[in-house]
This record gives sequence, structure tokens and C-alpha cells, in this order.
Amino acid sequence: MSRILAINGSYRKDGITDRAVNEVVRALESAGAAVDVILLREYPVGFCLNCRECTQQAGESVGRCVQHDGMDELIDKIELADGYILASPTNFGSVTAIYKRFMERLIVYAYWPWHMNSPRLRKENTPPKRALIVSSSAAPGIIGSLMYETRKQLKKTARIIGADTVGTLFVGSIAKGPHQPLPKGILQRARKLAGRLNGSEQA
Repeated sequence: MSRILAINGSYRKDGITDRAVNEVVRALESAGAAVDVILLREYPVGFCLNCRECTQQAGESVGRCVQHDGMDELIDKIELADGYILASPTNFGSVTAIYKRFMERLIVYAYWPWHMNSPRLRKENTPPKRALIVSSSAAPGIIGSLMYETRKQLKKTARIIGADTVGTLFVGSIAKGPHQPLPKGILQRARKLAGRLNGSEQA
């Protein structure tokens, strides 16, 4: 049974991003996967202190932050998962601030001693897991997907934690009303991508 971890950086309860993630989750659970959903808006993750203590130890093992908050448990969940759903709507051209805060704390996945000019990812030589990214934007689908940084940031998250992105679920034109339904095409794509993430359908 696959263990999938969904990390959702949306601020809005039952908004488009929540519902898109939930559609993928339902399809995964129907296929027998175990899914754990983390809502960053409810999760105790503090700001990175930029102390770099977690980056000094060499090796593939994840560094440990000097802060002891919800990120400790979340890192453990990331390590145990077989695949990921990484989600954030687009705010001011990129991921939300709470998602960026989480992303900055992923520095534990880098080896970066003080004499090195740039970090080396700890997972770069390990067999990759799978990740699906989910996002939304007020701009139309293809324009919002390519114009803004959201998709790039979500894919970067996947790479940092040692996963290949196997698909993107992007919902565009979401600012036309407070309770827009998910388009039929998005529902169909969510189910298809769930199979790809679960390994039952090829990319």
C-alpha cells in the first residue's frame, strides 16, 4: 500500500486548491493508498532562523533544526512517504507565504558547510520518489501555469525532498466567484494524475 503525503499551502478552507487536492486524495484512497493531508494553515511551522546549523553535517541523512516545532514531525512524515502531493494557490505571482515558510525550513535537506559557496542537496543521489503538484490562479490555465513562479516553486520542493514531478494539476480562472465548482476536465485529470502518482498509470 502506497503512503502518500499531501502538503497544502492554501489559506482558504474549502477553496479551489483544497477541493482539487481532495479530489486527488479521494482517487488515491479508492485505489488503496494511505493518504495523510497536512494543512499548513493549521500546522505549527516557525520561520527559518538562517543559522545553518542543520546544514553542517555531511551525508544523505536529513539535518535537524535547532527549533523543535511541528517541522520535526513533518520531516519524519516526508521521509516515510512513498509519494507527495504538493499544493499552493498563486498569491502575488508565487506560492503563499505559509508555503514559502515551509519551503525555507527544507534547508535541512541541504549539506552546506560554511566553506562551500552553495549547498548540495542530500537526496540528489537517492532513488527518486514521485510528486504531484497542485495549484491555481486567477489567470487562465496555461497562462497562469507558465507566467507565475508557483509551479516552479512546487517542483523545486519536490526536487529538494528527493522526488520527481510526475504531473501538474492546475486550475485557472478561479477569481470569478467565491464558490466556483471544479471544472469537469479538472476532476477527470485529478483522477488520472492520482493513478500516475500511485504508480498505476505511466507518465
